[in-house]
Amino acid sequence: MQLAQEISSMALSLRKKVNIKVRQPLQKILLPVFDENFRKKIQAVEELIKAEVNVEEIQFLDESNNVLVKKLKPNFKALGPKVGGLMKQLSARVAEISQDEIAYLEQNGILPMKLGEVLFDLLLEDVEVLSEDIPGWQVISQGKLTVALDITLTDHLKDKGLARELVNRIQNIRKDKGFEVTDTISVRIQGPESVHRSVKNNFDYIRSEILATQLELVDHVDGSEAIPVDVDDELQVITSVKKYSNGQ
Repeated sequence: MQLAQEISSMALSLRKKVNIKVRQPLQKILLPVFDENFRKKIQAVEELIKAEVNVEEIQFLDESNNVLVKKLKPNFKALGPKVGGLMKQLSARVAEISQDEIAYLEQNGILPMKLGEVLFDLLLEDVEVLSEDIPGWQVISQGKLTVALDITLTDHLKDKGLARELVNRIQNIRKDKGFEVTDTISVRIQGPESVHRSVKNNFDYIRSEILATQLELVDHVDGSEAIPVDVDDELQVITSVKKYSNGQ
């Protein structure tokens, strides 16, 4: 559970960094795997992480996968008292450290190295592990954990995100109208083509979430029933939400 919280927190911080709302589904996150025990722990809470972060899948990366490129930044405050005059040599050595060595350091918490004639044990807390962003992804590392978030928005994902926003707005209208949780409703939606496509592609999901017996896409909502709804900063729909009765 602690791993689930840490991974979810890291992925959510990446969402915030690029200003993608949590209601907008994303395709996947990548997680480098240290060992089989780590993989099993994540698999045990995989569905929880996916729900919390709102991603379709989690993909595990093993040691042979070089998608993520990492580098080390020395923690000079921690290293100063340890290496003293060897700091320049250490900085040069850290700058040329290999991906295999970084993986070893992350897995074992220590990396033996040689500075001239001096043997030195570099600890994980002596450095900051940085991951280079890849096109279409955001990457973050904290200690041994690295999370890469796919931020590419396909039409499929955009449709699902819009559907979730519509559900949220209609649920708010239900509350404002004082409907009971079990009341079924009749909904009409007037909006641009993107809204129509989203509703058509997520019809059953929307109906189920808002408890709609009747859900219609229309060209015009009557003025007396019309409720303007801002789905986001640039998109507004007109909707009619009524308690369902005798097919009306």
